[in-house]
Amino acid sequence: MIDENLDISKHDERDPNPWLALFLDESIPINQTTKLALMRDNASKSARYLLPIIHLWSKVTMFFIHIFKFFFPNLINSSKVLHRILAWGLKNFVSPDANLLVFRHFHIGTEILQFIAANTPEAEIVGNPLKPKDFEDVKDDLFLQHDLNLYNFVIQLNNQLKQKGTKIQPPEKINLDMITEDQFDHIEFPRKWTNFLDLRSAIELFTPYYQLFLTSNDFIRASNSLQLDETIAIYTSQIINTPGHLGLVNNKHPMVPATTYSVAYRLVLHGLAAETLHEVLVKMKLNKNRDGIVTPMA
Repeated sequence: MIDENLDISKHDERDPNPWLALFLDESIPINQTTKLALMRDNASKSARYLLPIIHLWSKVTMFFIHIFKFFFPNLINSSKVLHRILAWGLKNFVSPDANLLVFRHFHIGTEILQFIAANTPEAEIVGNPLKPKDFEDVKDDLFLQHDLNLYNFVIQLNNQLKQKGTKIQPPEKINLDMITEDQFDHIEFPRKWTNFLDLRSAIELFTPYYQLFLTSNDFIRASNSLQLDETIAIYTSQIINTPGHLGLVNNKHPMVPATTYSVAYRLVLHGLAAETLHEVLVKMKLNKNRDGIVTPMA
């Protein structure tokens, strides 16, 4: 359903809606359902009025948790408790659009890693695919496992390539069997009156809990993992032979980590980078030639 604020018939040249402009813009590849959900999320009252307040609260809270963790690093550590809080919060307070963006991200991330592994025959990667369908799946350390998957994938892939003295290169035939062309098999997300939080507000609210209930190593690793976007994009570009797609990545290289206080903003950028990269692969799959063979781009 199109929000009335994104209806072209409501366009006022004296007061143009920036989200309508971005919704109509086709400069980057992105799933249309995702784009609609993201623009409605950006245009929500929660993002406009609550986000600035929540953002300030989050940064102040994170500062005091940082001090607390310095003196008592192991007093409060429980990924299980954290993920039960996250599942409860997502179910009861986060908007359907924001929940869609969250759940899609795990499926998309899994498929991108599967694509790289399938098209790098020199390496045999044992992965842990994450494709949550409902809030119960969140409780199984979903967010933490997502971060672990990224680092373990990079370590396993490069260790095996170095042992064999080879590198990622375009295969003769690209395997896109693992790429889902449209939507994933999710539940219908709750639409109660309490489900009003936009994506960035939800992330800002959840981040202090993430910091409190995870070890320092887990939290810092989770923050730095957001910058692996460029690493994963490089691998994909090497396979499909299109370095130009690196221009879609905005989180920059993880060798220069950003502060944990910017994690919420970078997490949304991380999601956008994954969506655009996945859509590139979707379009490749849909545009494959008549004999079913997809070859690397020239």
